[in-house]
Amino acid sequence: MNLSKSFLKHCKDHQFEINQNQIEIIDNLKNYYNDNFNQNFISKFFKKKDTNLSFYLVGSVGVGKTMILNFFFKKINEKKIRLHFNEFMIEFHDFVFENKDKNRKIDLFVDNLSKKAKLIYFDEFQVTNIVDAMILGRLFKKIFEKKIRVIFSSNIKIKDLYKDGLQRDQFIPFIKILEKNSFEKELFIEEDYRSGKNNDLERFLFPINQSINFKFNKFFRKITKNKKKTFKSFDVKGRKLDIENFYERVIKFDFEDLCNKNLGSEDYITIANNSDFIFIENLPDFNENNSDQQQRFITLIDIIYEKKIPLMITSRINLSKISSSKNLIEPFKRTVSRLYELTSIKYN
Repeated sequence: MNLSKSFLKHCKDHQFEINQNQIEIIDNLKNYYNDNFNQNFISKFFKKKDTNLSFYLVGSVGVGKTMILNFFFKKINEKKIRLHFNEFMIEFHDFVFENKDKNRKIDLFVDNLSKKAKLIYFDEFQVTNIVDAMILGRLFKKIFEKKIRVIFSSNIKIKDLYKDGLQRDQFIPFIKILEKNSFEKELFIEEDYRSGKNNDLERFLFPINQSINFKFNKFFRKITKNKKKTFKSFDVKGRKLDIENFYERVIKFDFEDLCNKNLGSEDYITIANNSDFIFIENLPDFNENNSDQQQRFITLIDIIYEKKIPLMITSRINLSKISSSKNLIEPFKRTVSRLYELTSIKYN
């Protein structure tokens, strides 16, 4: 596999700027590929036993981590799956619940996983849930014992994952396992490609006033023209998720209804799976007083971005000036970067 040559062609075909730091990451991925997927009998015989099964790519928002790993992932001719981490953990907890009468549930889950994939790809990996944090050490120990390869992109170095999280001491075993099994590389690029000058934020509207609301509603009427409004109610594990403004997969929400209620990943995944376009009104500024709402919003945007759903938003403040609660500053940088893309006129 001539990854470097293919990557240069990929950048040219998509009119991506070619950066030397990205080329170096491609060379690292080539080595990872050769160690894990390009093994003949002789190379396997001489293969060192401590070959890293994971490639962990860390870097700031908008530097091209996802673009590079998407390119690499498509080149792998093995059984593979690309998952949002929230979806993966929901699958795990569902499996545990469905097999609650059985022993060795983690072993059973990983055995089943190994039949579906030799490679798993988690984009923009982070851990915020204490229940997940407490289980990941045992889960990934089994994943690596089964020789399942994993590639990650993240804004956070392995040693800093779940930093300042509740009961972090129970998360340390996972960090040690990940460090032991991972080839960790950092991608440095000064510019955030998503928030660059070529992204025109015609669908992120601020400040909230009569003129902005008129523009928002005018575009909403345009998108929903000839679409029938219905009331939708979804069952999410025995809970009702009601959506009042549902127009044949075009949905409108107030921020309060999305993020100031007891909703989580499963609810947002359900919304995303039933949406082609989402409108959100009244996005606030964030601080210590609404950090719970901010965390839900981060989760929501991660899922929407994964599902590639365009957005239109009205906000009290310019996207570049929205503040954050102290503990969410780093993950929120990713959210802001993704909002530049999701509300750009080029993202439809």
